[in-house]
Amino acid sequence: MSHKLIPPTEQEDKSITKAALSDPDNLPLTNNELLTMHPAKARGPQKSPTKIPVSIRLTPDVVSFFKSQGKGWQTKINTILSDYAHTHNHL
Repeated sequence: MSHKLIPPTEQEDKSITKAALSDPDNLPLTNNELLTMHPAKARGPQKSPTKIPVSIRLTPDVVSFFKSQGKGWQTKINTILSDYAHTHNHL
């Protein structure tokens, strides 16, 4: 399935630009600012031991609780599961 990019009409473009310029907290970048930008650096190799990505289904309340803990919420889940495996002599 391909997605065709449909550019805005001249009127839509003017409306979008006007809305962007009206937000003092998030003004569009100037041409000079755009020219001085650098691409984001790629993340380096993971320190060992590496973790493997998995997909897991959790209830919304569990996900909400851990996400409310802030940055590192997935690491907290990993720590809890690791502790459980250790206490049950599986690691």
